[in-house]
Amino acid sequence: MHQYKGKLIIHTGSMFSGKTSSLEKDMKRFVIAGYSTLAFKPTVDTRYDSSEIKTHDDTVLQAILVDTIDDIVKYVEEEKPAVIGIDEVQFLGGKVSDILKAVQDFLKDHITVILAGLDLDFEGQPFEILKELMPVSDYLYKHHAVCVSCGTDAWVSHRKIRAKERVVIGATREYEPLCRSCFLEEKEIEEDIVNKNQVVFDIK
Repeated sequence: MHQYKGKLIIHTGSMFSGKTSSLEKDMKRFVIAGYSTLAFKPTVDTRYDSSEIKTHDDTVLQAILVDTIDDIVKYVEEEKPAVIGIDEVQFLGGKVSDILKAVQDFLKDHITVILAGLDLDFEGQPFEILKELMPVSDYLYKHHAVCVSCGTDAWVSHRKIRAKERVVIGATREYEPLCRSCFLEEKEIEEDIVNKNQVVFDIK
């Protein structure tokens, strides 16, 4: 595992693609290899036990709840781990520039950083922090769920409920993985429904 010392490893993709499972497996490998590790997850993700990173297939990794990147910096300064993992990094609080700088500082200190997070929101727009971190990663893994509509590789997490907020925490009730084509078809259907429901006033 020495070849990963001071490297940035990113697991990204849509929901249900296995990115959190991959982070969990990476972290456990470092533990087995004798490295000191710390795992973190943002407090905004309250889907599972508050002290755990839990995958959709129910594997579990103990984690520390944090609000912002500053919280992680403090833990790292105190505990001095060799490896840190951050799940759902797109929900981590703090300026994008501050998160990017903190990660780069960790790498300069030869700390291995493993991140998992969504690359796109429910509208198919990039999350800013992944957009900045992906180009500077040493190892970048794009994971794919299966499109529930056609069975090909999924591209995005389509939101099934009517909510316009960018961040709505959920799982299979709220989201479904779709490929690009099926996502665009679904968006056209949704737009047609909205247009049909609009009331037009004829003012003379």
